[in-house]
Amino acid sequence: MSAHVPPALEVRGITKRFPGVLANDHVSFTLRQGEIHALLGENGAGKTTLMNIIYGLYRPDEGDIYVRGRRVEIHSPNDAIRLGIGMVHQHFMLVPTLTVTENIVLGHEVTRGPLLDRRHARERIQELSRQYGLLVDPDAYVQDISVGHQQRVEIVKALYRQADILILDEPTSVLTPQEAEDLFAVMRSLTAQGKSIIFITHKLKEVLAVADRISVLRAGRLVGTTTPAETDEATLAAMMVGREVVLRVEKAPAQPGEEVLRVEGLRVLDDRGLPAVNGVSLTVRAGEVLGIAGVQGNGQTELVEALTGLRRPESGRILINGRDVTGRPPRLITEAGTAHVPEDRQRDGMVAAYTVADNLVLNTYYKPPFARGLVRDEAQVAQFGRRLVREFDIRTPSIYAQARTLSGGNQQKMIVAREFSRPISLLIASQPTRGIDVGAIEFIHQHIVRLRDQGVAVLLVSAELDEVMALSDRIAVMYRGELIAEMPAEEATREQLGLLMAGVQREEELVHKMGVTSAHAEGENG
Repeated sequence: MSAHVPPALEVRGITKRFPGVLANDHVSFTLRQGEIHALLGENGAGKTTLMNIIYGLYRPDEGDIYVRGRRVEIHSPNDAIRLGIGMVHQHFMLVPTLTVTENIVLGHEVTRGPLLDRRHARERIQELSRQYGLLVDPDAYVQDISVGHQQRVEIVKALYRQADILILDEPTSVLTPQEAEDLFAVMRSLTAQGKSIIFITHKLKEVLAVADRISVLRAGRLVGTTTPAETDEATLAAMMVGREVVLRVEKAPAQPGEEVLRVEGLRVLDDRGLPAVNGVSLTVRAGEVLGIAGVQGNGQTELVEALTGLRRPESGRILINGRDVTGRPPRLITEAGTAHVPEDRQRDGMVAAYTVADNLVLNTYYKPPFARGLVRDEAQVAQFGRRLVREFDIRTPSIYAQARTLSGGNQQKMIVAREFSRPISLLIASQPTRGIDVGAIEFIHQHIVRLRDQGVAVLLVSAELDEVMALSDRIAVMYRGELIAEMPAEEATREQLGLLMAGVQREEELVHKMGVTSAHAEGENG
């Protein structure tokens, strides 16, 4: 790039303080025209704060923002959109009951008199879809399309608003490997046509595969910028965490023992009363990890809730160590020797207003040594809390700090410490490393393997395919509420699992339908 072309975006000396936290500490960062610039960092490193400043959701305390060489003030997302900045959030901002076209034009409607000019909007959406290789059906309802296609709708929505700079926040966290590859092809197509992309992720493989440059934030500061040619996964992980990280899960072959968990024909409804789990049967034995792979939203949440007593099944049976616990309350299932790491740590895994010490005894506070009859032994609770904080490296100023004051990664370590530190025969771990950094992931993975080696049966449910493949001894794939395949982990490939996770047949049908729709639309327009 010639020296006189200004960067698409530049931030200089951005500083943002929250009470007790320096979120961004004089961060300077440039995004060149037509590049994919990846932004890496642990939880709490300041990535999201920086992006929220660029998108106008926060105001910086110090520092300046330049767009195409001109200093700008961004007070709101509307200012950012006017400057050609679009953001695709990790949790999509779509209305499920509206069509793709209605979602894209929402707030930017083109009217003909008092009516929405659907034909003009539809044609523009099809034009953008063709130009950037984004396969979207303008007439489909959002609730009927896959997560991967919803993400494309979000990108088309930003392009429809004439964004030249795109911020993609953890865009692959809910995608199958094939959908992630498709997204990378779209990203390359966008930058080839002059768009510039900031790509926020914690997946090191993806950064090396798709980024032109990589910047790493640690504790609110920019610690370095590099390129994929000059670095590797281990170096990036060390930059993020500030120490060497073991990225491979080291484990010996499993030695499965007696059957611990048996599930027979389980049927569970979701919050709307619709079938979410449809006749699932599985077994997990002592000393093995059964991993359930699947894109989020295929019944995994409801399955885990039924197994842990948080949701009553409609039919079927759940047996733990031969004991029928179907529909029994969580305390009884816990006392049957089950540990549960829930996918939503704040809703189901902790009480935010309680202290760290209280959270560490949430399911044992009424038992010795923490209580004698109705009297709680505060000294024992404190002693136990200090030991777990030390052993599980929970970063907290005190065991008496409220759990809500901890970072996401440390809240997760607190839950893991509580669940892993009592005698158990079954561990149900749902998305155990979601939204946490590579250092905490390494730590939690090592503990799961250690429990397996001690003879605990482990049911792992994760949308992270790398995690399922690294930890599991057997892998099952869940799609639309059913377990559609099971295989030994050593026989599984990413490609095969990704296709199963996507429900290949349905994907093929969609591509066929889109081909017909596009041909029909072109016939109409022609």
